[in-house]
Amino acid sequence: MQQRDKIKPILFSVIKHTPKEELKRQIPRDIVSGIMVAVVALPLSIALGIASGVGPEQGLYTAIVAGFFIALFGGSRVQVSGPTAAFAAIVAGIVATDGIDGLIAATIIAGGLLILMGLLKLGTIIRFVPYTITTGFTAGIAATLVIGQAKDFLGLSFPEGTPTVETMDKLQAVVSNISTVNWEAFLVGAVCLFILFAWPRVNDRIPSSLIALIAGVAMVSIFGMNVNTIGDLYTINGGMPQLHIPQLDIELFRDQLANGITIAILAAIESLLSCVVADSMISSHHRCNMELVAQGGGNIASVLFGGIPATGAIARTAANVKNGGRTPIAAMTHAVVLLAVLAFFMPYAALIPMPTIAAILLHVAYNMSGWRNFAHLCKTASRGAVATLLVTFALTVVFDLVSAIAVGMLITVVLFMKMVGDETEVRGWRYYCDENSEVTHLRELPKSVRVYEINGPMFFGMADRIADISVKEFTKYLIIRMRGVPSLDSTGMNALEDLHAYCRENGVSLIFSHVNDQPMKTMERAGFVDLIGRDNFRANIDDAIEHARTLLEAEGARREKSVR
Repeated sequence: MQQRDKIKPILFSVIKHTPKEELKRQIPRDIVSGIMVAVVALPLSIALGIASGVGPEQGLYTAIVAGFFIALFGGSRVQVSGPTAAFAAIVAGIVATDGIDGLIAATIIAGGLLILMGLLKLGTIIRFVPYTITTGFTAGIAATLVIGQAKDFLGLSFPEGTPTVETMDKLQAVVSNISTVNWEAFLVGAVCLFILFAWPRVNDRIPSSLIALIAGVAMVSIFGMNVNTIGDLYTINGGMPQLHIPQLDIELFRDQLANGITIAILAAIESLLSCVVADSMISSHHRCNMELVAQGGGNIASVLFGGIPATGAIARTAANVKNGGRTPIAAMTHAVVLLAVLAFFMPYAALIPMPTIAAILLHVAYNMSGWRNFAHLCKTASRGAVATLLVTFALTVVFDLVSAIAVGMLITVVLFMKMVGDETEVRGWRYYCDENSEVTHLRELPKSVRVYEINGPMFFGMADRIADISVKEFTKYLIIRMRGVPSLDSTGMNALEDLHAYCRENGVSLIFSHVNDQPMKTMERAGFVDLIGRDNFRANIDDAIEHARTLLEAEGARREKSVR
Protein backbone atom coordinates (compact mmCIF):
# COMPACT_ATOMS: atom_id res chain seq x y z
CA MET A 1 0.00 0.00 0.00
CA GLN A 2 1.33 3.41 -0.92
CA GLN A 3 1.95 5.80 1.98
CA ARG A 4 -0.49 8.36 0.60
CA ASP A 5 -3.32 5.76 0.57
CA LYS A 6 -2.85 4.61 4.19
CA ILE A 7 -5.70 5.03 6.67
CA LYS A 8 -3.42 6.07 9.51
CA PRO A 9 -2.95 9.53 11.10
CA ILE A 10 0.26 11.06 9.84
CA LEU A 11 1.09 12.44 13.32
CA PHE A 12 1.58 8.89 14.60
CA SER A 13 3.99 8.12 11.75
CA VAL A 14 5.88 11.39 12.30
CA ILE A 15 6.39 10.59 15.98
CA LYS A 16 7.37 6.98 15.23
CA HIS A 17 9.76 7.55 12.34
CA THR A 18 11.35 10.94 13.12
CA PRO A 19 14.65 10.70 15.07
CA LYS A 20 14.22 11.92 18.68
CA GLU A 21 16.84 14.65 18.39
CA GLU A 22 15.23 16.04 15.25
CA LEU A 23 11.79 15.88 16.86
CA LYS A 24 13.07 17.78 19.92
CA ARG A 25 14.35 20.55 17.64
CA GLN A 26 11.15 20.66 15.58
CA ILE A 27 8.52 20.75 18.33
CA PRO A 28 9.48 24.25 19.61
CA ARG A 29 9.30 25.54 16.02
CA ASP A 30 5.86 23.99 15.64
CA ILE A 31 4.65 25.63 18.86
CA VAL A 32 5.86 29.06 17.70
CA SER A 33 4.27 28.51 14.31
CA GLY A 34 0.99 27.47 15.97
CA ILE A 35 0.92 30.69 17.97
CA MET A 36 1.48 32.78 14.83
CA VAL A 37 -1.23 30.86 12.95
CA ALA A 38 -3.63 31.50 15.85
CA VAL A 39 -3.02 35.24 15.45
CA VAL A 40 -4.01 34.90 11.79
CA ALA A 41 -6.97 32.64 12.55
CA LEU A 42 -8.47 34.76 15.37
CA PRO A 43 -10.02 37.59 13.33
CA LEU A 44 -10.81 35.26 10.42
CA SER A 45 -12.67 32.80 12.65
CA ILE A 46 -14.73 35.59 14.24
CA ALA A 47 -15.49 37.12 10.85
CA LEU A 48 -16.45 33.81 9.27
CA GLY A 49 -18.68 32.91 12.21
CA ILE A 50 -20.62 36.14 11.67
CA ALA A 51 -20.69 35.70 7.88
CA SER A 52 -22.13 32.22 8.38
CA GLY A 53 -25.17 33.59 10.18
CA VAL A 54 -24.12 32.43 13.67
CA GLY A 55 -22.25 34.19 16.48
CA PRO A 56 -18.57 35.15 16.51
CA GLU A 57 -17.78 32.53 19.14
CA GLN A 58 -19.09 29.76 16.85
CA GLY A 59 -16.29 30.59 14.44
CA LEU A 60 -13.77 30.11 17.23
CA TYR A 61 -15.43 26.89 18.39
CA THR A 62 -14.94 25.55 14.88
CA ALA A 63 -11.28 26.51 14.69
CA ILE A 64 -10.64 25.01 18.14
CA VAL A 65 -12.54 21.71 17.94
CA ALA A 66 -12.23 20.88 14.24
CA GLY A 67 -8.72 22.36 14.05
CA PHE A 68 -7.43 20.17 16.88
CA PHE A 69 -9.29 16.99 15.88
CA ILE A 70 -8.31 17.12 12.20
CA ALA A 71 -4.67 17.87 13.02
CA LEU A 72 -4.56 14.97 15.50
CA PHE A 73 -6.07 12.41 13.10
CA GLY A 74 -5.42 14.00 9.68
CA GLY A 75 -3.28 12.97 6.76
CA SER A 76 -1.26 16.17 6.25
CA ARG A 77 1.82 17.33 8.12
CA VAL A 78 1.03 21.04 7.95
CA GLN A 79 -2.65 21.50 7.07
CA VAL A 80 -4.59 23.84 9.37
CA SER A 81 -8.37 23.39 9.37
CA GLY A 82 -11.18 25.64 10.51
CA PRO A 83 -14.05 27.76 9.20
CA THR A 84 -13.52 28.98 5.65
CA ALA A 85 -15.16 31.50 3.36
CA ALA A 86 -16.29 28.73 1.02
CA PHE A 87 -18.88 27.59 3.57
CA ALA A 88 -20.13 31.02 4.66
CA ALA A 89 -22.97 31.42 2.16
CA ILE A 90 -24.02 27.76 2.40
CA VAL A 91 -24.10 27.76 6.20
CA ALA A 92 -25.89 31.13 6.37
CA GLY A 93 -28.59 29.81 4.03
CA ILE A 94 -29.11 26.63 6.08
CA VAL A 95 -29.26 28.54 9.37
CA ALA A 96 -31.71 31.11 7.95
CA THR A 97 -34.13 28.49 6.60
CA ASP A 98 -33.68 25.46 8.87
CA GLY A 99 -32.05 26.80 12.02
CA ILE A 100 -29.12 25.39 13.99
CA ASP A 101 -30.64 21.91 14.16
CA GLY A 102 -30.79 21.86 10.35
CA LEU A 103 -27.11 22.84 10.20
CA ILE A 104 -26.16 20.13 12.69
CA ALA A 105 -28.07 17.48 10.74
CA ALA A 106 -26.52 18.57 7.41
CA THR A 107 -23.00 18.60 8.88
CA ILE A 108 -23.40 15.17 10.49
CA ILE A 109 -24.50 13.82 7.08
CA ALA A 110 -21.49 15.52 5.48
CA GLY A 111 -19.15 14.12 8.14
CA GLY A 112 -20.47 10.61 7.61
CA LEU A 113 -20.05 10.92 3.84
CA LEU A 114 -16.48 12.20 4.22
CA ILE A 115 -15.57 9.30 6.51
CA LEU A 116 -17.15 6.86 4.05
CA MET A 117 -15.24 8.44 1.14
CA GLY A 118 -11.99 8.05 3.03
CA LEU A 119 -12.64 4.43 4.04
CA LEU A 120 -13.57 3.61 0.44
CA LYS A 121 -10.28 5.25 -0.62
CA LEU A 122 -11.87 7.87 -2.84
CA GLY A 123 -9.33 10.52 -1.88
CA THR A 124 -7.89 10.58 -5.38
CA ILE A 125 -11.28 11.65 -6.75
CA ILE A 126 -10.04 15.25 -6.68
CA ARG A 127 -8.16 14.46 -9.89
CA PHE A 128 -11.46 14.12 -11.73
CA VAL A 129 -12.71 17.62 -10.92
CA PRO A 130 -11.52 19.83 -13.80
CA TYR A 131 -9.56 23.00 -13.12
CA THR A 132 -12.20 25.07 -14.91
CA ILE A 133 -14.87 23.92 -12.43
CA THR A 134 -12.78 24.52 -9.29
CA THR A 135 -11.77 27.94 -10.61
CA GLY A 136 -15.36 28.76 -11.52
CA PHE A 137 -17.01 27.85 -8.25
CA THR A 138 -14.19 29.33 -6.16
CA ALA A 139 -14.62 32.66 -7.95
CA GLY A 140 -18.39 32.29 -7.55
CA ILE A 141 -18.05 31.76 -3.80
CA ALA A 142 -15.82 34.85 -3.62
CA ALA A 143 -18.45 36.92 -5.49
CA THR A 144 -21.15 35.60 -3.14
CA LEU A 145 -19.03 36.63 -0.15
CA VAL A 146 -18.54 40.14 -1.55
CA ILE A 147 -22.28 40.59 -2.08
CA GLY A 148 -22.98 39.31 1.44
CA GLN A 149 -20.58 41.81 3.05
CA ALA A 150 -21.73 44.91 1.15
CA LYS A 151 -24.35 45.73 3.83
CA ASP A 152 -21.90 45.91 6.74
CA PHE A 153 -19.09 47.47 4.70
CA LEU A 154 -21.34 50.34 3.61
CA GLY A 155 -23.35 50.48 6.83
CA LEU A 156 -26.64 50.01 4.96
CA SER A 157 -30.03 49.74 6.67
CA PHE A 158 -32.57 47.24 5.33
CA PRO A 159 -36.31 47.51 6.10
CA GLU A 160 -37.56 44.84 8.49
CA GLY A 161 -38.61 41.70 6.68
CA THR A 162 -36.29 42.22 3.69
CA PRO A 163 -35.38 38.75 2.30
CA THR A 164 -31.62 38.24 2.49
CA VAL A 165 -31.16 34.47 2.41
CA GLU A 166 -30.31 33.96 -1.26
CA THR A 167 -27.41 35.80 -2.88
CA MET A 168 -29.65 37.45 -5.47
CA ASP A 169 -31.96 38.65 -2.67
CA LYS A 170 -28.97 40.20 -0.91
CA LEU A 171 -27.84 41.92 -4.11
CA GLN A 172 -31.33 43.30 -4.72
CA ALA A 173 -31.55 44.55 -1.12
CA VAL A 174 -28.17 46.30 -1.44
CA VAL A 175 -29.17 48.02 -4.69
CA SER A 176 -32.60 49.02 -3.33
CA ASN A 177 -31.18 50.50 -0.11
CA ILE A 178 -27.93 52.01 -1.37
CA SER A 179 -29.21 55.47 -0.38
CA THR A 180 -28.94 54.49 3.32
CA VAL A 181 -25.15 54.27 3.20
CA ASN A 182 -23.41 55.21 6.46
CA TRP A 183 -20.35 57.20 5.42
CA GLU A 184 -18.64 56.73 8.79
CA ALA A 185 -19.00 52.95 8.48
CA PHE A 186 -17.70 53.13 4.91
CA LEU A 187 -14.68 55.16 6.09
CA VAL A 188 -13.83 52.58 8.76
CA GLY A 189 -14.22 49.74 6.25
CA ALA A 190 -12.16 51.51 3.58
CA VAL A 191 -9.29 52.28 5.99
CA CYS A 192 -9.25 48.66 7.23
CA LEU A 193 -9.34 47.33 3.68
CA PHE A 194 -6.42 49.57 2.72
CA ILE A 195 -4.44 48.27 5.71
CA LEU A 196 -5.19 44.67 4.74
CA PHE A 197 -3.69 45.16 1.30
CA ALA A 198 -0.86 47.55 2.22
CA TRP A 199 0.43 46.19 5.53
CA PRO A 200 2.22 43.09 4.13
CA ARG A 201 4.55 45.47 2.26
CA VAL A 202 5.50 47.07 5.56
CA ASN A 203 5.82 43.98 7.73
CA ASP A 204 4.88 40.49 6.60
CA ARG A 205 5.51 38.89 10.01
CA ILE A 206 2.51 40.45 11.77
CA PRO A 207 -0.84 39.52 10.13
CA SER A 208 -2.50 42.42 8.37
CA SER A 209 -5.92 41.28 9.65
CA LEU A 210 -4.78 41.85 13.25
CA ILE A 211 -3.53 45.37 12.42
CA ALA A 212 -6.80 46.17 10.60
CA LEU A 213 -8.79 44.91 13.58
CA ILE A 214 -6.83 47.12 15.99
CA ALA A 215 -7.17 50.12 13.66
CA GLY A 216 -10.93 49.64 13.31
CA VAL A 217 -11.47 49.40 17.07
CA ALA A 218 -9.28 52.48 17.63
CA MET A 219 -11.11 54.62 15.04
CA VAL A 220 -14.57 53.87 16.42
CA SER A 221 -13.55 54.14 20.07
CA ILE A 222 -11.41 57.30 19.86
CA PHE A 223 -13.61 59.30 17.46
CA GLY A 224 -16.94 58.02 18.78
CA MET A 225 -18.16 57.05 15.32
CA ASN A 226 -21.74 55.94 14.74
CA VAL A 227 -20.79 52.47 13.57
CA ASN A 228 -22.24 49.10 14.57
CA THR A 229 -19.89 46.80 16.47
CA ILE A 230 -20.14 43.09 17.15
CA GLY A 231 -21.43 43.90 20.65
CA ASP A 232 -24.29 45.95 19.18
CA LEU A 233 -25.58 43.01 17.15
CA TYR A 234 -24.46 39.89 19.03
CA THR A 235 -24.34 38.66 22.60
CA ILE A 236 -20.77 37.60 23.23
CA ASN A 237 -20.31 34.26 24.95
CA GLY A 238 -16.81 33.66 26.22
CA GLY A 239 -17.47 30.24 27.72
CA MET A 240 -15.83 26.99 26.69
CA PRO A 241 -17.32 24.88 23.89
CA GLN A 242 -19.93 22.57 25.42
CA LEU A 243 -21.01 19.22 24.04
CA HIS A 244 -24.62 19.49 22.88
CA ILE A 245 -26.60 16.54 21.55
CA PRO A 246 -29.62 18.03 19.77
CA GLN A 247 -32.98 16.35 19.24
CA LEU A 248 -32.76 15.20 15.64
CA ASP A 249 -35.24 13.07 13.72
CA ILE A 250 -35.23 11.08 10.49
CA GLU A 251 -37.37 13.65 8.67
CA LEU A 252 -34.87 16.41 9.45
CA PHE A 253 -31.99 14.27 8.15
CA ARG A 254 -34.01 13.51 5.01
CA ASP A 255 -34.63 17.22 4.45
CA GLN A 256 -30.94 18.05 4.95
CA LEU A 257 -29.52 15.32 2.71
CA ALA A 258 -28.89 17.69 -0.21
CA ASN A 259 -27.18 20.24 2.05
CA GLY A 260 -25.09 17.49 3.61
CA ILE A 261 -23.92 16.32 0.19
CA THR A 262 -23.04 19.92 -0.71
CA ILE A 263 -20.95 20.38 2.42
CA ALA A 264 -19.22 17.01 1.93
CA ILE A 265 -18.32 17.74 -1.71
CA LEU A 266 -16.97 21.18 -0.89
CA ALA A 267 -15.08 20.00 2.19
CA ALA A 268 -13.45 17.16 0.24
CA ILE A 269 -12.44 19.36 -2.68
CA GLU A 270 -11.16 22.28 -0.63
CA SER A 271 -9.30 20.22 1.98
CA LEU A 272 -7.57 18.02 -0.61
CA LEU A 273 -6.67 21.04 -2.76
CA SER A 274 -5.19 22.68 0.31
CA CYS A 275 -3.20 19.49 1.01
CA VAL A 276 -1.85 19.49 -2.54
CA VAL A 277 -0.75 23.13 -2.17
CA ALA A 278 0.87 22.32 1.18
CA ASP A 279 2.70 19.33 -0.31
CA SER A 280 4.25 21.58 -2.95
CA MET A 281 5.47 23.95 -0.22
CA ILE A 282 7.29 21.33 1.86
CA SER A 283 8.03 18.65 -0.79
CA SER A 284 5.94 16.06 0.99
CA HIS A 285 2.92 13.84 0.35
CA HIS A 286 -0.33 13.82 2.31
CA ARG A 287 -2.53 10.80 3.00
CA CYS A 288 -5.65 11.84 1.15
CA ASN A 289 -7.95 9.10 2.47
CA MET A 290 -6.92 9.65 6.09
CA GLU A 291 -7.47 13.37 5.58
CA LEU A 292 -11.05 12.74 4.43
CA VAL A 293 -11.74 10.53 7.45
CA ALA A 294 -10.34 13.21 9.78
CA GLN A 295 -12.31 15.96 8.03
CA GLY A 296 -15.47 13.93 8.50
CA GLY A 297 -14.86 13.29 12.18
CA GLY A 298 -13.74 16.88 12.74
CA ASN A 299 -16.91 18.29 11.19
CA ILE A 300 -19.15 16.10 13.33
CA ALA A 301 -17.21 17.06 16.47
CA SER A 302 -17.36 20.75 15.49
CA VAL A 303 -21.16 20.98 15.27
CA LEU A 304 -21.68 18.87 18.40
CA PHE A 305 -19.58 21.43 20.28
CA GLY A 306 -21.44 24.43 18.84
CA GLY A 307 -19.31 25.07 15.76
CA ILE A 308 -19.98 25.09 12.03
CA PRO A 309 -18.55 23.07 9.09
CA ALA A 310 -14.79 23.18 8.67
CA THR A 311 -12.23 22.26 6.06
CA GLY A 312 -8.57 22.80 5.26
CA ALA A 313 -7.74 26.51 5.06
CA ILE A 314 -5.09 27.40 2.49
CA ALA A 315 -4.26 30.81 4.03
CA ARG A 316 -3.70 29.41 7.53
CA THR A 317 -1.84 26.39 6.13
CA ALA A 318 0.48 28.69 4.17
CA ALA A 319 1.09 30.78 7.32
CA ASN A 320 1.98 27.59 9.17
CA VAL A 321 4.53 26.56 6.54
CA LYS A 322 5.95 30.08 6.37
CA ASN A 323 6.51 30.18 10.14
CA GLY A 324 8.34 26.85 10.26
CA GLY A 325 5.57 24.37 11.13
CA ARG A 326 6.33 20.88 9.85
CA THR A 327 4.21 18.54 11.98
CA PRO A 328 0.53 18.47 13.05
CA ILE A 329 1.63 19.75 16.47
CA ALA A 330 1.59 23.29 15.01
CA ALA A 331 -2.09 23.08 14.04
CA MET A 332 -2.94 21.55 17.41
CA THR A 333 -1.09 24.42 19.15
CA HIS A 334 -3.08 26.96 17.12
CA ALA A 335 -6.30 25.40 18.45
CA VAL A 336 -5.07 25.50 22.06
CA VAL A 337 -4.07 29.19 21.74
CA LEU A 338 -7.50 30.07 20.35
CA LEU A 339 -9.07 28.22 23.29
CA ALA A 340 -7.10 30.45 25.67
CA VAL A 341 -8.24 33.56 23.78
CA LEU A 342 -11.84 32.37 23.97
CA ALA A 343 -11.56 31.81 27.71
CA PHE A 344 -9.89 35.08 28.70
CA PHE A 345 -10.25 37.72 25.97
CA MET A 346 -13.50 37.00 24.11
CA PRO A 347 -15.50 39.87 25.73
CA TYR A 348 -13.20 42.35 23.98
CA ALA A 349 -14.52 41.08 20.63
CA ALA A 350 -17.64 43.18 21.29
CA LEU A 351 -15.58 46.28 20.40
CA ILE A 352 -14.80 45.14 16.83
CA PRO A 353 -16.67 47.25 14.24
CA MET A 354 -18.79 45.40 11.69
CA PRO A 355 -17.17 47.29 8.74
CA THR A 356 -13.82 45.86 9.92
CA ILE A 357 -15.24 42.36 9.83
CA ALA A 358 -16.61 43.08 6.35
CA ALA A 359 -13.23 44.40 5.19
CA ILE A 360 -11.46 41.26 6.42
CA LEU A 361 -13.93 39.08 4.53
CA LEU A 362 -13.62 41.21 1.38
CA HIS A 363 -9.87 40.70 1.56
CA VAL A 364 -10.41 36.95 1.96
CA ALA A 365 -12.76 36.99 -1.05
CA TYR A 366 -10.16 38.80 -3.15
CA ASN A 367 -7.45 36.29 -2.24
CA MET A 368 -9.63 33.26 -2.88
CA SER A 369 -11.20 34.55 -6.11
CA GLY A 370 -8.20 33.61 -8.25
CA TRP A 371 -9.20 36.33 -10.70
CA ARG A 372 -5.86 36.16 -12.51
CA ASN A 373 -6.36 32.45 -13.22
CA PHE A 374 -9.95 33.18 -14.18
CA ALA A 375 -8.91 35.85 -16.69
CA HIS A 376 -6.07 33.70 -18.02
CA LEU A 377 -8.45 30.81 -18.69
CA CYS A 378 -10.90 33.12 -20.47
CA LYS A 379 -8.09 34.24 -22.79
CA THR A 380 -6.31 30.95 -23.45
CA ALA A 381 -8.73 28.04 -22.91
CA SER A 382 -10.96 26.50 -25.55
CA ARG A 383 -14.48 27.82 -26.03
CA GLY A 384 -15.92 24.75 -24.32
CA ALA A 385 -13.65 25.19 -21.28
CA VAL A 386 -14.52 28.90 -21.04
CA ALA A 387 -18.22 28.04 -21.25
CA THR A 388 -17.80 25.55 -18.39
CA LEU A 389 -15.93 28.16 -16.34
CA LEU A 390 -18.55 30.89 -16.83
CA VAL A 391 -21.55 28.60 -16.31
CA THR A 392 -20.06 27.21 -13.08
CA PHE A 393 -19.33 30.73 -11.85
CA ALA A 394 -22.82 32.03 -12.70
CA LEU A 395 -24.67 29.06 -11.20
CA THR A 396 -22.66 29.32 -7.97
CA VAL A 397 -23.70 32.95 -7.57
CA VAL A 398 -27.30 32.70 -8.78
CA PHE A 399 -28.27 29.25 -7.47
CA ASP A 400 -26.00 27.01 -5.38
CA LEU A 401 -22.78 25.02 -5.41
CA VAL A 402 -24.34 21.62 -6.10
CA SER A 403 -26.09 22.92 -9.23
CA ALA A 404 -22.86 24.58 -10.35
CA ILE A 405 -20.70 21.47 -9.92
CA ALA A 406 -23.33 19.12 -11.39
CA VAL A 407 -23.89 21.23 -14.51
CA GLY A 408 -20.17 21.97 -14.84
CA MET A 409 -19.30 18.26 -14.68
CA LEU A 410 -22.05 17.45 -17.20
CA ILE A 411 -20.71 20.02 -19.66
CA THR A 412 -17.16 18.74 -19.10
CA VAL A 413 -18.13 15.13 -19.74
CA VAL A 414 -19.98 16.06 -22.94
CA LEU A 415 -17.03 18.13 -24.17
CA PHE A 416 -14.61 15.35 -23.26
CA MET A 417 -16.63 12.78 -25.19
CA LYS A 418 -16.77 15.10 -28.19
CA MET A 419 -13.02 15.66 -28.04
CA VAL A 420 -12.27 11.93 -27.79
CA GLY A 421 -14.81 11.18 -30.50
CA ASP A 422 -13.17 13.72 -32.80
CA GLU A 423 -9.79 12.07 -32.21
CA THR A 424 -11.09 8.62 -33.14
CA GLU A 425 -10.93 7.81 -36.84
CA VAL A 426 -11.91 4.89 -39.04
CA ARG A 427 -10.16 4.89 -42.40
CA GLY A 428 -9.64 2.39 -45.16
CA TRP A 429 -6.29 1.76 -46.78
CA ARG A 430 -5.75 3.40 -50.15
CA TYR A 431 -4.89 1.14 -53.06
CA TYR A 432 -2.15 2.05 -55.54
CA CYS A 433 -2.20 0.23 -58.88
CA ASP A 434 0.50 2.27 -60.61
CA GLU A 435 3.84 0.50 -60.43
CA ASN A 436 5.60 3.86 -60.82
CA SER A 437 3.88 5.30 -57.70
CA GLU A 438 6.21 7.38 -55.53
CA VAL A 439 4.64 5.95 -52.35
CA THR A 440 7.10 3.57 -50.69
CA HIS A 441 6.81 0.78 -48.13
CA LEU A 442 3.54 -0.46 -49.63
CA ARG A 443 2.14 -3.86 -48.70
CA GLU A 444 0.94 -6.11 -51.48
CA LEU A 445 -2.69 -7.11 -50.96
CA PRO A 446 -4.84 -9.59 -52.85
CA LYS A 447 -7.65 -7.79 -54.70
CA SER A 448 -10.32 -9.50 -52.59
CA VAL A 449 -8.80 -8.34 -49.27
CA ARG A 450 -9.77 -4.93 -47.82
CA VAL A 451 -8.15 -3.24 -44.79
CA TYR A 452 -9.62 -0.67 -42.41
CA GLU A 453 -7.66 0.89 -39.57
CA ILE A 454 -9.29 2.26 -36.37
CA ASN A 455 -7.41 4.76 -34.20
CA GLY A 456 -8.73 5.96 -30.84
CA PRO A 457 -11.09 4.54 -28.21
CA MET A 458 -14.21 2.82 -29.49
CA PHE A 459 -17.04 4.12 -27.32
CA PHE A 460 -20.62 5.25 -27.77
CA GLY A 461 -19.52 8.66 -29.00
CA MET A 462 -18.03 7.25 -32.20
CA ALA A 463 -19.66 3.86 -32.70
CA ASP A 464 -21.66 5.17 -35.67
CA ARG A 465 -18.42 5.53 -37.63
CA ILE A 466 -18.10 1.76 -37.83
CA ALA A 467 -21.12 1.89 -40.12
CA ASP A 468 -18.97 3.79 -42.66
CA ILE A 469 -16.95 0.64 -43.32
CA SER A 470 -17.93 -0.83 -46.67
CA VAL A 471 -16.86 -3.73 -48.89
CA LYS A 472 -16.79 -4.26 -52.66
CA GLU A 473 -18.56 -6.99 -54.57
CA PHE A 474 -15.28 -8.84 -55.00
CA THR A 475 -14.20 -8.48 -51.34
CA LYS A 476 -13.82 -11.80 -49.53
CA TYR A 477 -11.88 -10.81 -46.41
CA LEU A 478 -12.06 -7.60 -44.37
CA ILE A 479 -9.13 -6.91 -42.05
CA ILE A 480 -9.77 -4.53 -39.09
CA ARG A 481 -6.49 -3.17 -37.77
CA MET A 482 -6.95 -2.16 -34.09
CA ARG A 483 -3.45 -1.41 -32.80
CA GLY A 484 -4.54 2.20 -32.12
CA VAL A 485 -7.64 1.23 -30.08
CA PRO A 486 -6.89 1.37 -26.33
CA SER A 487 -10.44 0.67 -25.14
CA LEU A 488 -13.78 -0.71 -26.28
CA ASP A 489 -17.14 -0.23 -24.55
CA SER A 490 -20.45 -2.08 -24.97
CA THR A 491 -21.71 0.31 -27.65
CA GLY A 492 -18.51 -0.13 -29.65
CA MET A 493 -18.88 -3.89 -29.18
CA ASN A 494 -22.41 -3.72 -30.52
CA ALA A 495 -21.15 -1.79 -33.56
CA LEU A 496 -18.63 -4.56 -34.29
CA GLU A 497 -21.38 -7.15 -34.02
CA ASP A 498 -23.42 -5.15 -36.55
CA LEU A 499 -20.35 -5.02 -38.79
CA HIS A 500 -20.04 -8.80 -38.58
CA ALA A 501 -23.71 -9.20 -39.57
CA TYR A 502 -23.18 -6.83 -42.52
CA CYS A 503 -20.11 -8.76 -43.66
CA ARG A 504 -21.89 -12.10 -43.34
CA GLU A 505 -24.76 -10.85 -45.52
CA ASN A 506 -22.20 -9.90 -48.18
CA GLY A 507 -20.21 -13.12 -47.94
CA VAL A 508 -17.19 -11.44 -46.33
CA SER A 509 -15.13 -12.87 -43.44
CA LEU A 510 -13.64 -10.66 -40.71
CA ILE A 511 -10.02 -10.79 -39.59
CA PHE A 512 -8.71 -8.64 -36.71
CA SER A 513 -5.15 -7.38 -36.37
CA HIS A 514 -3.35 -6.36 -33.16
CA VAL A 515 -6.28 -6.19 -30.73
CA ASN A 516 -5.09 -4.70 -27.42
CA ASP A 517 -5.79 -6.26 -24.00
CA GLN A 518 -8.90 -4.32 -22.92
CA PRO A 519 -10.75 -4.59 -26.25
CA MET A 520 -9.83 -8.30 -26.43
CA LYS A 521 -11.28 -8.97 -22.97
CA THR A 522 -14.48 -7.13 -23.93
CA MET A 523 -14.78 -9.20 -27.10
CA GLU A 524 -14.21 -12.43 -25.19
CA ARG A 525 -16.87 -11.57 -22.59
CA ALA A 526 -19.34 -10.81 -25.40
CA GLY A 527 -18.60 -14.15 -27.13
CA PHE A 528 -17.39 -12.22 -30.18
CA VAL A 529 -14.02 -13.98 -30.35
CA ASP A 530 -15.69 -17.38 -30.61
CA LEU A 531 -18.15 -15.98 -33.14
CA ILE A 532 -15.38 -14.71 -35.43
CA GLY A 533 -13.04 -17.59 -34.67
CA ARG A 534 -9.99 -17.20 -32.47
CA ASP A 535 -7.74 -18.06 -35.42
CA ASN A 536 -8.95 -14.88 -37.16
CA PHE A 537 -7.34 -12.68 -34.48
CA ARG A 538 -3.75 -12.06 -35.58
CA ALA A 539 -0.81 -10.46 -33.79
CA ASN A 540 -0.02 -7.82 -36.45
CA ILE A 541 -1.05 -6.56 -39.87
CA ASP A 542 1.48 -8.60 -41.83
CA ASP A 543 0.33 -11.75 -40.09
CA ALA A 544 -3.31 -10.81 -40.80
CA ILE A 545 -2.61 -10.24 -44.51
CA GLU A 546 -0.70 -13.50 -44.77
CA HIS A 547 -3.54 -15.29 -42.99
CA ALA A 548 -6.06 -13.83 -45.50
CA ARG A 549 -3.84 -14.86 -48.40
CA THR A 550 -3.56 -18.39 -47.03
CA LEU A 551 -7.34 -18.64 -46.68
CA LEU A 552 -7.80 -17.36 -50.24
CA GLU A 553 -5.32 -19.91 -51.60
CA ALA A 554 -7.03 -22.70 -49.70
CA GLU A 555 -10.40 -21.56 -51.01
CA GLY A 556 -9.03 -21.45 -54.56
CA ALA A 557 -7.58 -24.93 -54.17
CA ARG A 558 -10.96 -26.24 -53.02
CA ARG A 559 -12.69 -24.67 -56.02
CA GLU A 560 -10.19 -26.24 -58.46
CA LYS A 561 -10.64 -29.61 -56.80
CA SER A 562 -14.41 -29.37 -57.05
CA VAL A 563 -14.19 -28.43 -60.76
CA ARG A 564 -12.14 -31.54 -61.45
